[in-house]
Amino acid sequence: MALSRRDMLKVSGVALAATAVGGCQPGTPEEKIGALGAPMMEEPKGNRVVVIGGGFGGLTFARKLRMLNKDAEVVVLEKRDIFMSCPYSNLYLGGIEGVKFSDLTHDYYEPAAKHGYTFIQTEVVGIDRKNKVVTTSKGTIGYDLLLLSPGIAYDYEKQFPKWDAAKIRRAQQEAPGALIPGSEHLALKRQLDELEEGNVIVTVPEGKYRCPPAPYERVAMIANYIKKEGLDAKVIVLDSLPKPKTKAAAFMEAYNELYKGIVEFRGESFLEDVDLDKKKVIYRKFKNADDLDGYLEEEDYAVLNLIPLNRAHPIIEMAGVETTGWGSALLREPGFATKTDPDIYVIGDCVSYPYPESGQMANSMANICARHVADRLAGKQVDEAKEMPANVCYSMVGEKPQEAIMVTHKVTYDPKTGLTVKANVPHDDKTGKYRTTGIAKATHEWYRGIIGDMFK
Repeated sequence: MALSRRDMLKVSGVALAATAVGGCQPGTPEEKIGALGAPMMEEPKGNRVVVIGGGFGGLTFARKLRMLNKDAEVVVLEKRDIFMSCPYSNLYLGGIEGVKFSDLTHDYYEPAAKHGYTFIQTEVVGIDRKNKVVTTSKGTIGYDLLLLSPGIAYDYEKQFPKWDAAKIRRAQQEAPGALIPGSEHLALKRQLDELEEGNVIVTVPEGKYRCPPAPYERVAMIANYIKKEGLDAKVIVLDSLPKPKTKAAAFMEAYNELYKGIVEFRGESFLEDVDLDKKKVIYRKFKNADDLDGYLEEEDYAVLNLIPLNRAHPIIEMAGVETTGWGSALLREPGFATKTDPDIYVIGDCVSYPYPESGQMANSMANICARHVADRLAGKQVDEAKEMPANVCYSMVGEKPQEAIMVTHKVTYDPKTGLTVKANVPHDDKTGKYRTTGIAKATHEWYRGIIGDMFK
């Protein structure tokens, strides 16, 4: 997109720096962002909430806060110029009838205009907690309260310490992870569309990662595509765990009954390296519990969905708040304000709580956090223990007929024992099956509902 004259002035700082010397001037929040490092044209007046991250958490929070408090000045900062959904994207990758790429994408400007908050496409490069200023690629903006919902980042460096930057870039393009919105989903879709035969290998990252069921749903959807197209291919899952991390019985039921001979789950398989030239993965297997060294195996691939280790987005560290080893922000239980700074809130994938990392959980946290912030801005007492977030996660596993499985998470809080999360994977009482057509229908309804909660 070409820069407008206004953008050019903001970037150069000529006009804004000149007026900043003469004193404060009125203007929109976008006009208040001066040149990089330049002084603000207008300081916050006690009600400016800056949101970093335009995903499921950030957009829901911005909309909800404006609904609850029309006096709140809400500014959303997001690097991308288009919203793209990761939830529901596996259905697109798997060729589910009726699911289009346009179902995953939305513009940021319509909901901002409709709900009265400001959206600015820019990259955050620094956060000054002491002076309450966020520095971006387009300038600086002050805040009264700061909400962080930046999502995750990949950690190739930790997983493959011998890889150089060039190999990491090549792996991102040739074996896209597709857990972060953007071109990698399109690249993986293109590779699947071009597939004629061979192995599609999906690697499941160890430890904490975004949306635990996502790799396993993707396996089912790719297997569905292979089956539908009649390809001489199969999906191999390389997982360090002996069984799927979540909805294990439900996913294995689908693999064994719907995709026998197409899906091969290889548990206790630890990815060690990838030969991008020869299109081979090298992974380590262990004979038994007493085997400490294991042995190496190789497997050829036609398509590789290398989902690397995840970590919290570096914006959390940039904010200077206390974190876990994974990079999540330590929060003041059971709320969303950080332990380090009560004026900085965190929701979504980067919280220190034992919550599943999902779009629904981010949405749920955002709605609750918006109520906390709205009450605070209004001078009301904030009861952080009044309401806990909840989660439901749907995974499509079949197409003809469409069938899906689900898991729910209930969060409870006790001041003495803290937060607890209880998961439940329901099954049909009559058939005993986990997958049902009813859950598939609910999957589509859920997606339309959560998108509506951000954009309608």
